[in-house]
Amino acid sequence: MKFWKMHGLGNDYVVIDNRGEKISDREASELAVKLCKRRFSVGADGVLFVSNSTVAEVKMRIFNADGSEAEMCGNGIRCFAKYCYENNIARKSEVVVETLAGNKRTWLTVENDAVQSVMVDMGVPELERSKIPMAGQGKFINEDLKVDGDGYRATCLSVGNPHCVIFVDSVDDFPVERVGSKIENHQLFPKRTNVEFAQVLGENEVKVRVWERGCGETLACGTGACATVVAGNLLEKLGCKVLVHLLGGDLEVEYADSLLMNGAAEKVFEGTLFKENV
Repeated sequence: MKFWKMHGLGNDYVVIDNRGEKISDREASELAVKLCKRRFSVGADGVLFVSNSTVAEVKMRIFNADGSEAEMCGNGIRCFAKYCYENNIARKSEVVVETLAGNKRTWLTVENDAVQSVMVDMGVPELERSKIPMAGQGKFINEDLKVDGDGYRATCLSVGNPHCVIFVDSVDDFPVERVGSKIENHQLFPKRTNVEFAQVLGENEVKVRVWERGCGETLACGTGACATVVAGNLLEKLGCKVLVHLLGGDLEVEYADSLLMNGAAEKVFEGTLFKENV
């Protein structure tokens, strides 16, 4: 079984072509757990499987390091689009990708036959609790969220997957692991949630650390960057075009009628997995 190791701003993935459907859903979950173990295997935040689609050019399935399946991933879909272009699966500068969060349109910037960056139409954010999903009725914008007796002002939404955004004075000093893990598994979120801790640097600039559902803190999260910009708009903290600084690098996010995200995707290496190793 051949694979590519890829990353988007340090948010890393193993990418496998499963259009032949040799890997079942159960096997995909188990394989993700094994392959994502750092030091003992390839090591990654998740595994992306290329699948056949009847509604788009190709379908992306995402399995986190803990084996759970995610609806959508902004950094992952950029890597996925690059993989499909450079492996002649979808040899186009504009590719529609089917995900569990719906079809996503991507635009590829290609130089010397290699994809340098990818822009993704992330769609329209969902604010209703039932669509996130989140317990309760209505919206959760700048509401008080209790975590072990401490209160945080949080804004919750979905950009294809659930997010909880909290603005803080300094992300460098914030206990991301302790608080993020608690919020991820908070009773308000029936399918758990991703958590963003954001520090506003200016109207068009924000610094973000992300605690990803099923992964822990990662170097970058595309959907998390988008969720932060939406929350910043709702609270009048950020403008419509924002440079998002993540631990692994920067993403450009534009929020008007829908969300547009632009960033790099990198191939690290390619290899072959043997049955006895997985």
